Parts: sequence; structure tokens; C-alpha cells
Amino acid sequence: MELYDVMRTTFAARDYTGDPLPDAVLHDILENARFAPSGGNRQGNRVIVVRDPETRGRLGQLVEPAAKRYAAQVQAGESPWNTIVPTKVTPEEIAATAAPAGLTEPCAKASVVLVFVLDLKLVASMDQDLDRVGVISGASIYPFVWNVLMAARQAGFGGTITTLAIAEEPKIQALLNIPPEFAVCAVVPLGRPVKQLTKLRRRSVAEIATRERFDGAAFTLD
Repeated sequence: MELYDVMRTTFAARDYTGDPLPDAVLHDILENARFAPSGGNRQGNRVIVVRDPETRGRLGQLVEPAAKRYAAQVQAGESPWNTIVPTKVTPEEIAATAAPAGLTEPCAKASVVLVFVLDLKLVASMDQDLDRVGVISGASIYPFVWNVLMAARQAGFGGTITTLAIAEEPKIQALLNIPPEFAVCAVVPLGRPVKQLTKLRRRSVAEIATRERFDGAAFTLD
């Protein structure tokens, strides 16, 4: 596939055929994805390849607490897990909400699950002193994660970046023997999608890009 075709058709795949994703194919995916940039080229990214069904099932279980809150907030008309507007959903309402299967089952049903972690000793987190949640550290890991997903698309496979389980990060670290200085950044199930989407819906350039300032004119060719 051409690069732009891969970029425009790499979608969040959560439903898989059950076909195996051979080690040789996965190695080729990682071999190419590893050239993603990282801060200072320090390459603090690591990936854990999880094939054991019991471990994948446990990762799926760790999704449930955050998935219940996610679903409860959606039902309440909120943007789930955002750090700006406090939730009005009560702990009791969260506990009574079922975790959507579409959020909890991919880890168990995928051919393999990749757990991406980042060595925080190697990351320059320039936003660490700002009064908001930190996001800068992600610049050293998510390009690698996205390269993996695009390479998987190229190979006929697919997956999705999931982060709900990371609300239970200490349990993931214990499950996979991850040192405490490594942040868990993404849990990515991979497999052959039941259906390969070829047309995605996204906002137009004019809706997301402005000239000169945040409130500037829309960036168009008119």
C-alpha cells in the first residue's frame, strides 16, 4: 500500500478473525516501527509481546474498572476521564454500570497483545511543573506505537491503542514484572480484523487547522 493509503485507512480494529499473527510478521512490524523518533533519540521505549491467553485475559480484566467509569460518564453525557470538567457520576453509579464488551474483550480475543512502556529516566517532561496533566512524555512513545499500527495495517492486520487498563498501572507492572520507573503507555491488541475499513470519518482540515493563532482563520486553499 502507498503511505497515504495506510495513513487514511489505519483504523481502530477491535474485532478479530482468530487468525494467527506469526512471530515473523510481528518481528517485521517491529523492525520497521522502531525507527520512530523519540526525545533526544534516547529511545526509552520498550514493548512486551504477550501471547499467553491467561495473561491476555488478565489484562482484559484490568480494563473493567476504568471501562465502567467510561461507560457511566458517556451515559451521563460527559466526556469520560477528562481532567478539566469534574465528573458528576457517583461511585455507586459507576459500580452499577456494566463494562462494555467492546472495551474489555479485545485483549482476550486478539492474536497478541503489545504492552508499550517508557523509561521515565530518559524522558524530558517539559510540562512537569505546569498545573495540568502531563502529556509531553508521550511524544517519545506514541510515534512508535502508531508506527506499529500502520505497519500492521500494511501487513493485513490491525489493532487499537487502548489505555483504560493503565488506570490500574501498578497491577500491570506487577503482572508483567515492569520496573517502577517505566510508565505503561499503551496496551495494543493485534489480530486480523474481521472487516478491513477503507473509509474513515475525520474532521476536515478546515475544522482542525487555523492560521497564525488558535482563533485565526481556518486553514483552507480558498
